[in-house]
Amino acid sequence: MEEVKPWYLSRTVWASLVVIVAAIAGLFGFNFEDAEMTELVDGIVQAVVAVAALVALVGRLAARARIG
Repeated sequence: MEEVKPWYLSRTVWASLVVIVAAIAGLFGFNFEDAEMTELVDGIVQAVVAVAALVALVGRLAARARIG
């Protein structure tokens, strides 16, 4: 594994964060199914990718120097 990617594009990081939140929510009586957690992680990853793409596009449009 030599490819490098930002932490916020890692499914493992997001899955871990969702599990932490679900565990804390469980202390307050909330209960999540495995399928719901999988869908939640997928949705979060898709949203993060979309926001990252938007930030990249806005950054490129706002840039003062051209790509060379």
